[in-house]
Amino acid sequence: MGEGITEVDRLEALVDEGVGDVARYLALIRKLKLRRSSKVAKHGMELLRNSSARAKLGADVWTVYEQVAIAALDCQCLTAAKECIGALLKKFPDSTRVGRLEGMWFEARGSWQQAEKVYASILEERPTDARILKRKIAMAKAQGNLMGAVDEMNKYLELFMADHECWKELADVYLSLQMYKQAAFCYEELILVQPANALFHLGYAEILYTIGGLENLKTAKKYYASAIELSGGKNMRALYGVCLCAAGINQAKGRNIKDEKENSTVHTLAADVIKREYRLKAPKKASLAACILEA
Repeated sequence: MGEGITEVDRLEALVDEGVGDVARYLALIRKLKLRRSSKVAKHGMELLRNSSARAKLGADVWTVYEQVAIAALDCQCLTAAKECIGALLKKFPDSTRVGRLEGMWFEARGSWQQAEKVYASILEERPTDARILKRKIAMAKAQGNLMGAVDEMNKYLELFMADHECWKELADVYLSLQMYKQAAFCYEELILVQPANALFHLGYAEILYTIGGLENLKTAKKYYASAIELSGGKNMRALYGVCLCAAGINQAKGRNIKDEKENSTVHTLAADVIKREYRLKAPKKASLAACILEA
């Protein structure tokens, strides 16, 4: 990958000077899945508007049209994007892929209703098209309609339940709306999909701690502990979380002597690790950390 980036940089410098092979540069950008939108839009449009250079592309010309259209949308060069999409629509009038680009162009203009019509017509024929369903999620978020985005993500997850990225995004939206129980459910799904991911255990623990209550604090402590284990004992956030849960449980109504003894032991172990890490890596703050943990 590093060598590929170096080659891209070299070709980009030549293309900027007007002596490089633009087609090769664009092909390498596609191969490495890079997103240098301003350069792709600028040099790509120059290439496509040159009839002799365009003819040399052969069948790849349509791939370049798509690449340049997306880059132009990134840069809000809507006229250039429309030119590329128009050429693609003329060649592939019934293409779902091109229809998605047209919908994205309407999104970029802020023409939400027209974009919605384009996506709805595609979904009539292909109701499980993941990319179109994701575009509807993005469109709702772009309009600031978070509850609409929640609805769209739930529809998407009914079809693609193993998509952990969407579960994570849905959890983040729920958290922004302070819908903690719903966010906790999303993290439960994330842990089922990726049980060895320490960050998911940590996120779930933090939500349970936020909700509060004796049983939630006990469960949060367990997930903080699993996050510590999965991260090799080095997750400071989880170590602090264990201490906070232990303190919260000791202050909660309905606790018993067994809880207090167990919490005292767990709190001491976690606190000792935190103090040791501060002494090793931030000795000037070690005394402050010790005071906070004792409090």
